Amino acid sequence: MRLLAHFLAPKVTVHAHCDLPCGVYDPAQARIEAESVKAICEKYQANADPEFRTRALMIKEQRSELVKHHLWVLWTDYFKPPHFEKYPQLHQLFNEATKLAGAGGSKGSADPATADKLLAKIDEIATIFAETKKG
Repeated sequence: MRLLAHFLAPKVTVHAHCDLPCGVYDPAQARIEAESVKAICEKYQANADPEFRTRALMIKEQRSELVKHHLWVLWTDYFKPPHFEKYPQLHQLFNEATKLAGAGGSKGSADPATADKLLAKIDEIATIFAETKKG
């Protein structure tokens, strides 16, 4: 039985942002989640119900984590050394954006202004992303 299991075990393990390395990348995924974070922050500020606020914070933190995930996928899988050479600010932009989605940013804050800063960073990344698609 062990011999059969060994024979059938995968020989190569691959990792991608989905179950198949599809080559589909877009900062819009991060932006949609960040827009959700901002909307949740606004609803949180406008509602005094403790149960609603607790639920809102939990969902906001999940969405913030998804923002980080989508940004990391772009940073690590889509952008390549030639992009970083042409756009030397790209590493710093991703660093700032992922921190704005983390505990020191939207994950740890219910302030819509923090979500606005995150959206602005994602927009900067999206501008560069669009430029890379032209060439």
